[in-house]
Amino acid sequence: MKQLLDDLKVWNITLTDKQINQFNLYSQLLVEWNEKINLTAITDHDEILKKHFLDSLSFSQSVDSDLSNKTLLDLGTGAGFPGIPIKILFPELNVTLVDSLNKRVDFLNEIINQLELDNIIAIHSRAEDLAKDDSYREHFDFVVSRAVANLSVLSEYCIPFVKVGGMFIAYKTDNSLEEIDSARNAIGILGGKKPNLNQFILPNSDLGRINVCINKIKNTPKQYPRKAGTPSKKPL
Repeated sequence: MKQLLDDLKVWNITLTDKQINQFNLYSQLLVEWNEKINLTAITDHDEILKKHFLDSLSFSQSVDSDLSNKTLLDLGTGAGFPGIPIKILFPELNVTLVDSLNKRVDFLNEIINQLELDNIIAIHSRAEDLAKDDSYREHFDFVVSRAVANLSVLSEYCIPFVKVGGMFIAYKTDNSLEEIDSARNAIGILGGKKPNLNQFILPNSDLGRINVCINKIKNTPKQYPRKAGTPSKKPL
């Protein structure tokens, strides 16, 4: 844990004792549950801290607004990344986690309960179904995703959930510039502004990252996202 604390100091972040305990328990439960269901290929404690927790918390370097009463959706959250680390760091955020696999949602609910997190829910759903629900569509100040998908495809799934004036943040590696460039047409169609790229190296590592920050400036046309499978077969 000392390494994570040192890494976060580079970003001027200090954790409370409660937050440290929450991250430790989260790591422990992740490894335990990973023996029952496939959650992560990373099971070393230090690597979890660096590649999952620290990476997730790069959100803090891409937002500069007061997060009180703000809403955040993590789409395709898997084992809770980046949404749960963000929630631990910013307890004032209202967080919604969405995953298409029920077993993972069971794990997320266990984490929420064990870490005693408030104002956070985990939902079992697919993006193309949930985006048709007016309670969720264009509802969130922030939508984040670390899902492994082409940015054009990911944008079609995520941007419909962002309210006008809000932001979609896609977590990408530093070899994604061509992919990001090819997604500009899709982003425009879906109501997003030209992306701002926050490029950085994870502190005390050689891991290059890009947070693709897309401000939403107009409503997403009703036909998006298209039915399952179509975005990946026929990207915008």
